[in-house]
Amino acid sequence: MKQIKEIEWSLLINQAKQGFTRAYAPYSNFHVGAAAQTKSGNIVCGCNVENASYGLTVCAERNCIAQAIIAGEKELTAMVIYTEQEKLTPPCGACRQVLVEFFEPTALIMAANHLGDQKKWTVNELLPDAFTPKDLISL
Repeated sequence: MKQIKEIEWSLLINQAKQGFTRAYAPYSNFHVGAAAQTKSGNIVCGCNVENASYGLTVCAERNCIAQAIIAGEKELTAMVIYTEQEKLTPPCGACRQVLVEFFEPTALIMAANHLGDQKKWTVNELLPDAFTPKDLISL
């Protein structure tokens, strides 16, 4: 696992806040921003994008990962999820499964909020015994 320096966490938090300001959440008013560091050191960000057909909503974490893929980055080392909720917001189940695809099991995911509260989990803590590409049968 790559050690993330405090300055890198600060940059990720700031980028996640920017993503938060761009969130499209007219139905829930639950804005979320996310920022991830790639293995090459770049930062990508995303926000949640709601849809009137609620099931089509895209979470900030998955949007962020999609931005990394678009930029040609498939290996991510850390992520910050930012909200302005008093209770820190962990990734949903669908996002946890997608995180497993692009982060090492020991990579850190941080939830942060406007109060300066923070909590970190490893990907493995978020989704132990995850289904991964290694579980697919090779034909």
